[in-house]
Amino acid sequence: MTKTKKIVNEPADEIIKSKAKRKVPKPEANDDAEIKLPKTVDPRNALNDLTSTEWLPETISVWNQRGLGANHPDAQIERQHPAPFSFTDVSRLVRFFTKKGETVLDPFAGVGSTLKACAIEGRKGIGFELNPKYVALTKKRLALEVPGEPSAIEKQDVKVGDARLLIKKLDENSLDLIVTSPPYWNILHKVDHKAKQERVEQDLDTKYSDDKRDLGNIEKYDDFLEELAKILGGASKALKPKKHMVVIVSDFRDKSRFVMFHADIANALSKYQLELRGITVLYQRHKRIFPYGYPYAYVPNIHHQYLVILQNVKKS
Repeated sequence: MTKTKKIVNEPADEIIKSKAKRKVPKPEANDDAEIKLPKTVDPRNALNDLTSTEWLPETISVWNQRGLGANHPDAQIERQHPAPFSFTDVSRLVRFFTKKGETVLDPFAGVGSTLKACAIEGRKGIGFELNPKYVALTKKRLALEVPGEPSAIEKQDVKVGDARLLIKKLDENSLDLIVTSPPYWNILHKVDHKAKQERVEQDLDTKYSDDKRDLGNIEKYDDFLEELAKILGGASKALKPKKHMVVIVSDFRDKSRFVMFHADIANALSKYQLELRGITVLYQRHKRIFPYGYPYAYVPNIHHQYLVILQNVKKS
């Protein structure tokens, strides 16, 4: 058994206790280094803690996905989920749409990418997840992968249960950001070249769960879309006025039909006083290419996701 596997099998509580005893060395001062005063945050900036230099690159409408790589030690828990989203990309969203100490909700938390980002960036994260297996992996992931003081982990709250019910327990105007990558309908039920090579052959999960409450098990797309909008729209009641929701999605094929999921969810959420403010394309340049359609028909290799950025326009 490798050292990495041994650590992964340790209980989350024991990992946190051992980390509390460690001392993080401070870098030595360099007397010869040129002293440069850092740029300051504009006092009018109520959105985030970024300077102008940090702010501008985040507004570019195309981002390159920033994953750790499949073989990185901190990617081993993440890859247990059939559709993970990189915490590094969530961190960019958390930094841009919140200030330190503010509260972020992920109603479809999976294996905790949003909560890990919140712990690292000094925010309080709340996550809802239907599958108990992924809740346990989230806790272990926070214990293993978040550097520094255990207090950062203690501020993260992951709850197991149905998001339909858990959102009702949120206090009104208690959230500063909602960010999530929800199920993409039931597309994980389809076992194609990619699923066989990357999931089935490695004995990894190929769908979220067998739970009837799981949105990924809804049969009809229109029913799925309506149910997803109800959950996200209901969660927005806890979102403060003028604060943002970011929904990370991908378009997909349903047999021969191409489904513009990003446009459908943006339109469905408009009736919940969530107005579209922009869309960022997340280019997944490390994805593999598969021979879909060859040699009979055009079928795209979809190598991007959409960050659908909405703002809560309800009045205070």
